[in-house]
Amino acid sequence: MTTRRRLLQSLGSMAAAPALAAAAAPAFAQGSGAPLRIVVPYPPGGSSDRSARLLAETLGPRLGQPVVVENIVGAGGRLAMRQLAGSGDPNVLVVANPALMVVAPLVYRNNGYDPDRDFQPLAQVSRYEFAIAVGPAVPVREVKHLLAWMKANPDKSNLGVPASGSLPHFFGLMLGQAAAAPVTIVPYKGSAPMISDLVGGHLPVAVDTLDTLVAQHEGGRLRILATSGTRRAVASIPTFAESGIDTTAVGWNVVYAKASMPAPQAERIAAEIAASMAVPALQKAFLDAKSEPVAATRAQTRTMLDAFRARWVPVIRNAGLQFE
Repeated sequence: MTTRRRLLQSLGSMAAAPALAAAAAPAFAQGSGAPLRIVVPYPPGGSSDRSARLLAETLGPRLGQPVVVENIVGAGGRLAMRQLAGSGDPNVLVVANPALMVVAPLVYRNNGYDPDRDFQPLAQVSRYEFAIAVGPAVPVREVKHLLAWMKANPDKSNLGVPASGSLPHFFGLMLGQAAAAPVTIVPYKGSAPMISDLVGGHLPVAVDTLDTLVAQHEGGRLRILATSGTRRAVASIPTFAESGIDTTAVGWNVVYAKASMPAPQAERIAAEIAASMAVPALQKAFLDAKSEPVAATRAQTRTMLDAFRARWVPVIRNAGLQFE
């Protein structure tokens, strides 16, 4: 069975979990009846997709209306953002991450959307760490050994990332600098095809979110060498800092609405997302999926975003990456 099929089957089992809907107190007995769309700008199988599907199970009953998840794939997630920015429909949400809302506007000359002009943040729903992993054909078990291997094998130093211009892309560049060796960044159209190549031996190294890689690590199909948090997320796996990479980083998934969504509607949905994320059954589902749930108010979400930008915008600008 392919990695992609495993990921899709796990998504199906999450979407079918009735406990989440049963645990959601219907705060609004009468909803509009019309489905509320949550767009995921990536293929099934990644952190944003899992967050959206888990949230939808609880949010729908609370709002009193169906909530459907739709994947719009292309251009590393930017296709969905462009389509939504140009759409006249204000009744749509999107689960977005730092790559789309912080990095892309800084590194793409023709980004096609403005995060601040076109969208409004409603609520953070999860946070996650990043991880460096190697496939079964790479004979290393520590980052220092990986750096030596990359230096000795520059023709094989292809490093996969789930999207061009993402934070994993920057971590890949950091690895190359630490190894004092050229590294070829290989952007994929999402996590699932990248992991398939990594497990299949077609890609030696990858950087992605921990929650996306950890199941394959536990199954012995790849090896995670280090994670990006301040503390060990998995007892047996050291952090970047412990491995000699001088950085820490935590990503996030935030639910955004169109900027044109009326304020009362946006406030109501934001409050119900935060209330949904406080439901114990939903928190457990996130933790079972190796993602840290967050029940954040709208104000707390904005504070988090401001702090994230203050830290990472200078780093991204100093890297000097520019794409068309």
